[in-house]
Amino acid sequence: MLEIPCPWCGPRAEVEFACGGESGPPRPADPGSLDDAAWTAWLWNRTNRKGPHVETWWHQAGCGRWFLLARDTSDDRVLASWPIGATPPPLPEEGA
Repeated sequence: MLEIPCPWCGPRAEVEFACGGESGPPRPADPGSLDDAAWTAWLWNRTNRKGPHVETWWHQAGCGRWFLLARDTSDDRVLASWPIGATPPPLPEEGA
């Protein structure tokens, strides 16, 4: 089981959280101007790559806040967490 560091509550067991998936590109400024294919691509298409990437997580059984978590999917190692909108901490380079 992962130990996830909530930026507000500190380290907690993974069972307290829900993963919102890979953090994607910013929300389009005018979603109404997108055609169905572009909107679908923004909603669902993610890289799902092996290695370090950033995900959104929700501390559902704790503070109830959403935050960003950097995790390496090749070994399930948590690299860092930070509030959405905050400057992310320096992260290791891929392959490091």
